[in-house]
Amino acid sequence: MEMTVNPYPLHPECPDVRRLADNPAEALLRAEADIVAAESAAEADRYRRLEEVEEAQQDGRGVTRRTFVAGAAATATALATAQFVTTSASFAATKTGTLIHVFLYGGLDGLSLVAPSNDAVLSKARPDLLLGNDSLALDRGFKLTSAFSPLEKWLKAGQLGFVPAVSDPRLSRSHFQAADACNLGGLPGETGGRGWLDSLVDALGKGTAFRSVGIGSTLPRSLVGVNGALALNSVGELRLNGDDKYRAATEKAIRGLFTGINHPVEDAVIEGMGALATAQKLAAKPYAAAAGVKYEGVGYAFQQLAQLIKGGANVRVATVGMGGYDTHENQGTSEGGQLWRRLNELANAMAAFFTDLGDKASDVTVMVSSEFGRRVASNSGGTDHGHGGVVTVLSGRKLAGSLLGTWNGLSKLDSGDVPEYNNMFNVYGSVAQGRFGLTAAQVDKVFPRQKFTPIKMYA
Repeated sequence: MEMTVNPYPLHPECPDVRRLADNPAEALLRAEADIVAAESAAEADRYRRLEEVEEAQQDGRGVTRRTFVAGAAATATALATAQFVTTSASFAATKTGTLIHVFLYGGLDGLSLVAPSNDAVLSKARPDLLLGNDSLALDRGFKLTSAFSPLEKWLKAGQLGFVPAVSDPRLSRSHFQAADACNLGGLPGETGGRGWLDSLVDALGKGTAFRSVGIGSTLPRSLVGVNGALALNSVGELRLNGDDKYRAATEKAIRGLFTGINHPVEDAVIEGMGALATAQKLAAKPYAAAAGVKYEGVGYAFQQLAQLIKGGANVRVATVGMGGYDTHENQGTSEGGQLWRRLNELANAMAAFFTDLGDKASDVTVMVSSEFGRRVASNSGGTDHGHGGVVTVLSGRKLAGSLLGTWNGLSKLDSGDVPEYNNMFNVYGSVAQGRFGLTAAQVDKVFPRQKFTPIKMYA
C-alpha cells in the first residue's frame, strides 16, 4: 500500500499517533523520532539561552561552562592541552616550590628603594629624594627605604635581597614596550608572543591545573602561551560560571559527555572537574589566615596565593600586578610620601604573606621588578623614565647577601641613567634557576636570543 504523506504535525502535548502513518508500528517509530527531535531542539535552545545568560554575567575569568560547550573539538583541545592537563597530580606536594613574580607597573625608581649611602652623585642630582636616616642598612654600603621595615625580620635572616642596576638593551622608555619585553623575556618577534613564565613551566615538568596562576582579571603577558594558565581574582572564582541553579546540572552533564568516550581527554576532564570541586572546597568557608596576619591593598592578591599554597594546590609560578609607580611628580621617598606609601603597602603584603605561609614559606620565592628604572636626577620632586632599575627577592631559601649582583658605582652614568650592571633576564633566570634547580641550558630556552649568564643569588 502506498504510504500517505502526513499533513499534520505532531501535537506537543497530545500527539495523535494514527496521523503519522497508516502502519501503527511505523507511526510509533515516527512519534518517537519526533519526540527525540523536539527534545534535542529544546536542549539546544536551553544551552543557547544559558550561554546568553552566562555571557551577560561573566567577565572572562577562570574556567567557564563555555569552555566545555563551545564545541567538541575545541573543548577537547582546550582541556587536554591547557587548563586541566595532568591534573592527576593535583594537590600533590612539590619539592621545588613556587616562584611568584610581582610586577610594579609604571617604572619603579630603584634609587628610592635602595641606594648607596652618602653618594656624592646622588647628593647633587637628587637632594630632595635621598633616603633618610631611618633607612635600613644593606651590604656593600647600601641602604634600604624605611618603607620596607615590615620585612626587616627576613632581611636580618638573610632572606631578603636586592639587585641594583638591572636593565636590558632592548628596553625603551615606553611603558608599553618595556613592560611587554619584560613579561615576554625579549621582544615579541623573538619570543613569538609567549611569556617567559609560560616558557619556564616547560622546564618544570608535569603539573596541575593550578601550576600557573595570575591573580587578576586578565592573564598577564608573562603567562601567555601553551601551558594553560589560570587568571582569577579570588580562589572562589575558579568554578563553572552562570546561574547557581544550573551549575550542578552543568557539572553532571559535562561528566556525562566525557565519560566512556575512549579518549585521553576523558581523564583530563573528570580530574579537572575534581580540581574545580577542590578549589570550591577551599573557598567554601572564609579563609583563616595565621594569627596576627592582616591582608590589605595588594595583600589581597597574596592572600589568594596563600590560600592555594596552604591548601596544597601545587602552584608553581604565579603573578601579581601592582600599579602606581609612574612618579613624575610628588614622588616622596620619606614616610607619608606617595612612593613611600606604595612601597610600604607592598612590604606589608609580602610580610603578611610569608608570615601566613609559616613553614611553607621555605618553598616560596617572591621576585619583584618593574619595566624600567628612572633618571638619576630629580625633576621638581619626581623622576622621569630611565633605566637601571632594582629587582627585589624575598625567599624561603637563604640568599647570597642583601645586595646581589654587580655594582660599579654612579661615576659614569648612561645618558643620565643608572648603568646596566646586571642584565634583567640573567637576574630573572638566576632567581628561577635557584628556586627550581634548573640547569643553565634549561634557563637558556626560557629567554630566546639571550645567552644566560648566572648571577649568584642564593647562599
